[in-house]
Amino acid sequence: MPNSPEIYPLLLELWTDLQNVRTLWQVAIVIASLLAAWLAGKLIRPRLITPDGGRALGREALSQLQFPLTALVLVLIGRLILRQWQPVHMLNVAVPLLFSFAIVRVAVLMLRQAFAPSGWIDAMGRLIGWVVWIGFALHVTGLASDLLQFLDDLDFSIGKKRISLLLILQGALSVLVTLLLAMWLGRFIEARLMGAHTLNINLRVMFSKLAQALLIFATILIALPAVGIDVTVLSVFGGMLGVGIGFGLQKIASNYISGFIILMDRSVGIGDLITVDNHTGQLIKMTARYVVVRSLGGLEAIIPNETIITSTVLNHSYTDRRVRVAVPLQVSYRSDLDVAMRIMVNAAKNQKRVLQDPAPGALILQFADSGIDLELGVWIDDPQEGTAGLRSDLYIEIWREFRKNGIEIPYPQREVRLLGVQPISAAKDS
Repeated sequence: MPNSPEIYPLLLELWTDLQNVRTLWQVAIVIASLLAAWLAGKLIRPRLITPDGGRALGREALSQLQFPLTALVLVLIGRLILRQWQPVHMLNVAVPLLFSFAIVRVAVLMLRQAFAPSGWIDAMGRLIGWVVWIGFALHVTGLASDLLQFLDDLDFSIGKKRISLLLILQGALSVLVTLLLAMWLGRFIEARLMGAHTLNINLRVMFSKLAQALLIFATILIALPAVGIDVTVLSVFGGMLGVGIGFGLQKIASNYISGFIILMDRSVGIGDLITVDNHTGQLIKMTARYVVVRSLGGLEAIIPNETIITSTVLNHSYTDRRVRVAVPLQVSYRSDLDVAMRIMVNAAKNQKRVLQDPAPGALILQFADSGIDLELGVWIDDPQEGTAGLRSDLYIEIWREFRKNGIEIPYPQREVRLLGVQPISAAKDS
């Protein structure tokens, strides 16, 4: 194989070293570095766990990268010292191997932190791992330069611009890496902003979304020149986008603009109890395009931001989170109203969720056909918990006390008169 020294230089040097006893020093350095990195991980990893059992963004990165980076640094130090006395071809192979391992860890970590948990993330992580390891194998065997030259030879021309397959792959890789980095930085900034509890929640959401948009825009400005595309083409693209918005993307653009308006004017915020478009519930999520309202029954409604801007929104906790809950009932005309109203107020005072200020009160609504309509009014400060359970507890206690005190809840009564029909006695006399 006359071309072996050029194609497989590192492997031939490694085989030469394996026939030498001095190779044991290199093996010892690699094993010691891996063992030291593993022990360091055992000591550091428990300290990285937060009190709630999770890991912060920076702690998660340190936990994932600690082993390959520690081993890499120790191998580099060992190679620097050992190369003074003997060849270190095995360590020359171990360095890019550990570096590739670190690259895979970094890529998978950024994917998991930039996107929500999903099955495709694991598949993408495996794909990245295969690509990195294949690149490492090509580098070790010396085939990388030949492959790059082959890809560069596959070219075509567009006007005066020469475009090769290598340039396309480099451009795609550049765009993917910069986009992933931008999304990871956006997630990092969002986590930092959401942790700033002294800042209003609406401002935190707005700043995080604005930072993500600016990062994506900066990524485009960086990635396009790397591909070889002039940034001035963005003016043409902007004109086309404007025409598209004018004809078919009005709703999408309106929802995004409405999202920033909602975040800036603070008309609604996360945690508010609102009613919009026949949906009542707690606002649990705000994005640039929609909001999520969880009803008291657990259903989640995804409402476009434009709906909140253009329709009437009932914010039950805009200036005050206290909400009045009305509990209507009816008693018979033979019942003692004073006793009945006192029982209703006492039942309300016994409920933990009912506020004592404003105090609960009982009112007479009207003298109806079947009985006297009463209403118990109570105030609560946790409307997001729902009112059905509270009403049920009040009704049960009021019912028990009514039975003990002889307070009657009447049945519906109707008096029917038939015109033109003689009484039975008059019919017999005739």
